[in-house]
Amino acid sequence: MLLATDPTVADGLLLLSYPLHPPRKPEQLRTQHFPQLQRRALFVHGSRDEFASLQELETALKLIPAETRLLSIPGAGHDLGFGTKKSMPPDLPQTIVAAFKEFFD
Repeated sequence: MLLATDPTVADGLLLLSYPLHPPRKPEQLRTQHFPQLQRRALFVHGSRDEFASLQELETALKLIPAETRLLSIPGAGHDLGFGTKKSMPPDLPQTIVAAFKEFFD
């Protein structure tokens, strides 16, 4: 939200599991500031995240006038698997860093 009001505070955003809406309450979207974002944003999101489906997030990203990218983590919930090491792909941190470097370089 800060970047929406002052684009000089950062060159871009890396958003891990953005809570688009509360679980089971898709009518309570947290997108009011999206149209004001003027910096690139990389969203990392689990395919089982209860705070937004991938389709809901893809639709919301269209509200952002700056370039956006969505990195989907198959099978991951809101914690991206970090809360349960069994479900986290072993290379997830490296995947996120690589996507970040590729998007922001």
